[in-house]
Amino acid sequence: MPRNPTMNDVAREARVSLKTVSRHVNGETNIDPELAARIGAAIVKLGYRRNLSAASIRPGRTSKTIGLVFSDLANPYYSTLARAVESVADTAGYLLTIASSNEEGPRHDRLVDRLLEQRVDGLIVVPPRHAARDWSEVPPPIPPLVFLDRPALFSGADAVLADNAGGARDATLALSRAGARRIAFVGDSPDIHTMRERHAGYAASLAEAGMAVDDSLTITTAHTREQAERAVGALLRDDSADAVFAANNRSTIGALLAFQQAGRRLPLVGFDDFETSLLGNPPVSVVSQDIELMGRTAAESVLGRLQGDTSPVSTRVLPTRLILRGSEKPERN
Repeated sequence: MPRNPTMNDVAREARVSLKTVSRHVNGETNIDPELAARIGAAIVKLGYRRNLSAASIRPGRTSKTIGLVFSDLANPYYSTLARAVESVADTAGYLLTIASSNEEGPRHDRLVDRLLEQRVDGLIVVPPRHAARDWSEVPPPIPPLVFLDRPALFSGADAVLADNAGGARDATLALSRAGARRIAFVGDSPDIHTMRERHAGYAASLAEAGMAVDDSLTITTAHTREQAERAVGALLRDDSADAVFAANNRSTIGALLAFQQAGRRLPLVGFDDFETSLLGNPPVSVVSQDIELMGRTAAESVLGRLQGDTSPVSTRVLPTRLILRGSEKPERN
């Protein structure tokens, strides 16, 4: 396999010094136009590409990359976040490197270490449900860091969150106001911060309506769509619930599949909107996060720090919005 051309090769081809080639590829403009033209022609002829990884090791240099580590690449929620982060990063001239931890602490740590070894300029992370190490154990230097969707675990980092408790409270109140009295919570593990917050909002709403949390109606094992479908199917067979609050988009889709299989439905409000939510009859009522705003806010925070923002670290909690489309009401007989 032929080796990649180097700056030395470009210098020989252009008949200039290595230092002049280095100044040219690093964007300096005070170079004789004739020399710059020869260097440009040599770069094209040889197919030279700048080695940003090597350049980032030098003092004052940058890799022009931002790392993003989240939990599940297959989840549309995270793909929307990534797209928003990438849009902001790209506009600023940065490449986004994305990796998925699958909610595994050791894997998350390996990915973070790999990105730091590659000298990313900034880092955005969604912490896994079980951290394998404390952030105080990560060797310095740590670049500008933002925790996304879950609280900051490092004193020097910003965080961007949604109002999970408030959104869940609004959803559950909508179901109780429509007449439901046995409202099931269907979601993922309470080890995940967002699930704990959403269950807290659900419980607060029940208390406001004069109802207590029923553990038999609290399902926190629905990590996948299939698990949510089985759980809601059991609720339908037992006739134990008269409404469902689905605490994430996969739980909502699982509930809809269970309704389809049973040939009947329960009042339903889901947390997180999704593309096909309007296709049902009735369309699905949801608590909507502005996922794109979360991603943009995280990216802008990292870029702000890179550009010299020295303000105290902060946690931004973005509001949610309840969108009622009819599925929160009982099925008509």
